[in-house]
Amino acid sequence: MTASTLSRFEVTDVSPRIGCTIEADKETLLSGAKVQEIREILERRGVIVFPEINLSDEEQIAFTHTLGIFAHEEGEGNGDKDVVYPITMDETINPIASYLKGAFFWHLDGTMSDKPILASIMSAHALASEGGETEFCNTYAAWDDLPDGEKADLEKLKVVHSVWRSQLYWKPEPSYAEIKQWQGRGSNTLPLVWKHRSGRQSLVLGATAQQIEGLSFAESEALLVRLRDWATQPQFVYRHEWKLGDMVIWDNTGTMHRAMPYAMDSGRLMHRTKLEGEEAFA
Repeated sequence: MTASTLSRFEVTDVSPRIGCTIEADKETLLSGAKVQEIREILERRGVIVFPEINLSDEEQIAFTHTLGIFAHEEGEGNGDKDVVYPITMDETINPIASYLKGAFFWHLDGTMSDKPILASIMSAHALASEGGETEFCNTYAAWDDLPDGEKADLEKLKVVHSVWRSQLYWKPEPSYAEIKQWQGRGSNTLPLVWKHRSGRQSLVLGATAQQIEGLSFAESEALLVRLRDWATQPQFVYRHEWKLGDMVIWDNTGTMHRAMPYAMDSGRLMHRTKLEGEEAFA
């Protein structure tokens, strides 16, 4: 591990290729004085953990605003009101909790949009007694380490993404009404390899990836699974074991993530805010 000090920050890498912790006080975070440093670290490391920082909902919303444009949750009926989104399997807290079961599989958020969210910010308010960790993988590093001879072919490929594909992971035999509802969210065709304006490139994979254009279903599935397995090798992955009050930010444009299994009645509760996307898939 390496450590450096940025003003009132103490930054420590948690693995060689992805993730770091930042020890800081609330006042520093909420002041906005370190926004540029945080954003640079986020792009470089992919995941930032603020251990047991214990921000209130109001403080988390304010901190989100310091980093960029606050992204409102689609279809939540809150209009332009800034609120945290409850990540829980308790339908008395989140009526569409079942939809979140897709989060147990590797994915990135926003594949139905041409400009996905920049980042998610999530705080731990209640933990499962067992399980419930969150894993992240670095899709920049996964691309960088692919054999050069394979990259040219992959750069040409387009992939159709859909919500219904991701929902089939947790419910492979849905009712007709369910599949029609999921398919109502539409689909989106994206490049397999995202060429970022920074010059970096990353793989665009995950549970919403339905079919590679120009390949048979069998060929497409084999390649998507092979690339997912490649991108989620241990050297590209950080697993966060939550403590109450932890806050984690991840770069949605250069990582995938998934929740590890936990009991549906565990009471696990995370509060999430998001940053609007700043760059379209290209």
